[in-house]
Amino acid sequence: MRAWIDGRVLPDPEAPAVGVADHGLTVGDGAFEALKVVEGRPFALTRHLERLAWSMDGLGLPAPDIEAVREGVAAVLEGPRIALGKLRITVTGGAGPLGSGRGHGQPTVVVAVEELEPPAAGVAVVTVPWPRNERGALAGLKTTSYAENVLALARAHAAGAAEAVFANLAGNLCEGTGTNVFYVLDGQLRTPTLASGCLAGVTRALVLTWYDDVTVVDEPIGVLDRADEIFLTSTTRDVQPVSSWDGRALPAPGPVTAAVQEAWRRGEGTGLDP
Repeated sequence: MRAWIDGRVLPDPEAPAVGVADHGLTVGDGAFEALKVVEGRPFALTRHLERLAWSMDGLGLPAPDIEAVREGVAAVLEGPRIALGKLRITVTGGAGPLGSGRGHGQPTVVVAVEELEPPAAGVAVVTVPWPRNERGALAGLKTTSYAENVLALARAHAAGAAEAVFANLAGNLCEGTGTNVFYVLDGQLRTPTLASGCLAGVTRALVLTWYDDVTVVDEPIGVLDRADEIFLTSTTRDVQPVSSWDGRALPAPGPVTAAVQEAWRRGEGTGLDP
């Protein structure tokens, strides 16, 4: 792993670097982006930086200096080339009191990168009983308040699955802990709207751009019990087929998923900052 914080590369990324009163540490007051590194270069960096600024605005925090963040990205990517990696940009509210009230310090900006294994060809998924709140203050924001996802993913792992998916308060399909969900029903490819409370995934947006036959609609999560195919999208998964949904075997990939994967490969091949 290589890491950069507030303008300096850390000689030891495991060494202490953030103050104990940092609001990101004490109350999860911050936002982040995770993006793929391909042959030493970040993929879709501009889109991720735009979403980072949007999340910060939603939190009521000032947007980071984007040029400084780009410098941090370049700094951690120097050195031995990473063929496939995961790069994370984290921005917190900076130093603050040991409670919910914010201080007046400068934001803390961290960029880190690590090598990444290629995604599995298929993945088992389970649904969890805790709903996403599509009407909550953090709905649709990519914040560092991830304890709910940690709990859900631990439940999935205990069940032998690799991802957990939530319904929202309305009972409609929402999202996974770090993924958007697409499914095929009666030959039609569908995915939830952003009004469901799901994250506006960068990979989701690119799939909707590069594969134009998708219906964006909100439906009860139970509809996936009848789905012919399901796949997940995320920065580190690209288009990943679901081989098992709550124990029900699915083709991985099915014909529609394979077509989307091919559209993804073609689109990704047009450039690293689409």
